[in-house]
Amino acid sequence: MNEIEVLRPGPLTTVQDMGRPGLAALGVGASGAADRRSASLANRLVGNPDGAACLESTFGGLALRFRHRTHVAITGAPCPITRNGRGEAMNAPFTVGPGEDVVLGPPSSGLRTYVAVRGGIGVEPTLESRATDLLSGLGPPALSAGDVLPVGGAITGPLPAVSVAPVADPPRTGLSVRVLPGPRDDWFTPGALQVLGNSRYTVTSESNRVGVRLDGPKLTWDRQEELPSEGMVIGAIQVPPSGLPVLFLADHPVTGGYPVIAVVVSEDLPVVAQACPGQAMTFRVVQRTVPAT
Repeated sequence: MNEIEVLRPGPLTTVQDMGRPGLAALGVGASGAADRRSASLANRLVGNPDGAACLESTFGGLALRFRHRTHVAITGAPCPITRNGRGEAMNAPFTVGPGEDVVLGPPSSGLRTYVAVRGGIGVEPTLESRATDLLSGLGPPALSAGDVLPVGGAITGPLPAVSVAPVADPPRTGLSVRVLPGPRDDWFTPGALQVLGNSRYTVTSESNRVGVRLDGPKLTWDRQEELPSEGMVIGAIQVPPSGLPVLFLADHPVTGGYPVIAVVVSEDLPVVAQACPGQAMTFRVVQRTVPAT
C-alpha cells in the first residue's frame, strides 16, 4: 500500500474533500475544503476527481515523507516547496520518489495551501466524506507527527498534459468581497447595511475554519426580542450582541440564533478562505438578480 508519513503537521493540517452536503437537517454541517477552488485545482493537476481527499495546510510548516513514487500537486496560498531539499513550483504537478520528503514553508500570501496526491488520501470516510470537521469532530483528527496516511481509493483519470496552472496568488493586501443583503438585515438600525458596505474591517487572530471574526465598525441591532434559531449557510455574516460581525466558513454551525445581515456571494468564498489575521476586508453589497423569463 502506498503511504505518506507526517513528519511535521505545521500549525494545522487536516484532510479535506468536498464535505458532507445535504445533511443539515440531521444536524451535520457540510465542512470540506475552505478554499474549494484551490483544492479542486490540486486534484485536477494529478488526475483526481475534484472530490478526492487532499491535505489542507494552514500557515505552512507541513513536512511529509513519501514511501512510494507519487504524483503530487500543491495549490492555494503560495509557499516555498522543497523535495529532498530541491525546490518545486506551486500549481505544477511533480513526482516524488520513495523515501523523499516534501516540506512546505510559510506562505507569502493567503492562509491555506492544498496538497493533492494521485489517488487521493485514503483515510476511512465518515458519512461518505473524508473531511475533518473541527466543530463537530467528524472525520479524521487534525494531523500529528508520526501519522501515516494511506494513498488511494479515488478513481483517477489520465495525468493532465500541463506543466503549470496559471492562477493568481491570493491578495497580499486588502480583500474585497461581494455580499447579498439579508435575510435579517431588517433587524438592524437604519443604515447598518450601508455601514457594512462602506467600512473597512480587519481579520482577527480568533478566526479559524468555523468563521472569520472581524474587527471594525459595530453593527447595531434595532430589535430587542430573541431571534429563534434558524439554519446557517457558509458565507453568512452573523452579528452577535457585540456588534462585530462573524463570517461563517466551512465548519460553521448548522443553526444560529443571531441575525444574519448579509451572505457572501459563493464565487467570493475562496477569497475569504485565504484571509489572514491582520488583513483588511471590505464588503460590496450587491442585489439579487431575477433571471429573465
